[in-house]
Amino acid sequence: MSRTYLRAAGLTAVGLLSAGLPQESAAASLFDSAVIPQERFAVLAQPLGRAQWKLLVLEQIKTQPRCWRTRQDGLMEPSLNRFNFSGICKRYLDSNGYSLRSGGQDLGTRFRFRLKQAGTLLRLEALDPLQRAPLLVGQARIPRRDLNGFVQLQLAPGWALERRVYQGRQLNHLYFAHQEKVNRLLALASSRGQRSGFSRLGTPMPPIAPPPLPTSRTTNQRAKRRRMTRLASNAPIRLQVIPYRR
Repeated sequence: MSRTYLRAAGLTAVGLLSAGLPQESAAASLFDSAVIPQERFAVLAQPLGRAQWKLLVLEQIKTQPRCWRTRQDGLMEPSLNRFNFSGICKRYLDSNGYSLRSGGQDLGTRFRFRLKQAGTLLRLEALDPLQRAPLLVGQARIPRRDLNGFVQLQLAPGWALERRVYQGRQLNHLYFAHQEKVNRLLALASSRGQRSGFSRLGTPMPPIAPPPLPTSRTTNQRAKRRRMTRLASNAPIRLQVIPYRR
């Protein structure tokens, strides 16, 4: 039933695109979104290899058993692999499970997600290859790197998870959604990037005073003669004494 439904939705989208509508406008008119309880979801970053990360979203459908738990070191451990999680937990693993939505417009074909690490900070960014500044969607501090421990990301202000809706029916697809239009978000991201770029230069240093010019040999000789003249003028005058003879 759901497969037939999704196939029909896809055919409808193809029909809209073939009619000459832009792809994003067609997606915006085809799909809607619904607010969902944020506490039922965990946005996680899974470490891969020595430096890579993979984005994963978990949903707690039933209250028990828990689909994830917090470890003592601050990392998250998905526990759904310990039991049959069908009907209890749901995983959203890639672009088939989640995409970007901004200002009521689907942007999954334009933006891709990436996890970028800088030191102990991990950023979830949405990147348009034609734009220089990415959108910051979420971030987290990395307590430590452990291949068995996931990092839980906190969404940035204004961002929330929503569910894709088609003709009143909720689908198994999530949005990282923002109410602002994407052009405004890109403009803000670009301005912040420019400010942060200048701030990395630091406070300008005061100009360094030039060193004194070296004194020439001729100048030294003249100064020496002047000193000798002053000394000579202050010294007593020696007079020659001529003996008196009768």
